[in-house]
Amino acid sequence: MDRHQLFQQFVAFTTAVHEVKHGMTKDLRGHDLTAVQYNIMEYITVSQPVTLSEISDCLHLSMPNASREMRKLLDKGLCTKDTAAEDRRVQYIRLSSQGQALMEGAFQRVEHRFQQHISHLYEHELKAVHDALQLLQTKVFRS
Repeated sequence: MDRHQLFQQFVAFTTAVHEVKHGMTKDLRGHDLTAVQYNIMEYITVSQPVTLSEISDCLHLSMPNASREMRKLLDKGLCTKDTAAEDRRVQYIRLSSQGQALMEGAFQRVEHRFQQHISHLYEHELKAVHDALQLLQTKVFRS
């Protein structure tokens, strides 16, 4: 196996993933959320509880920018911040019930778009996609 060619295929794949994700989520923002704020909310949804440094690192935001955007989300009542019992310097960020409801609605719309996107696939193709995603998740995208 040519590893350079495999890397090029990986780059093309991840680019396509970003393009499809952008297409499925670009008009989902409610509550006057910016794209950055929506991305933060999405990250919190799938990874909560998170810290501000994790948000900053994962979304490639400077700490001051992450902090400013997080403050806006807290002011909108979409997130909560709790001090960790084990280390009072650490604050965990979670979605509030209002934020959870917002993201559940957004994810329902994304799922509907995803279902439309794959509606032409036969059952054996859906199984192949499932298996491929599972393989990627365990072998390539594991943390």
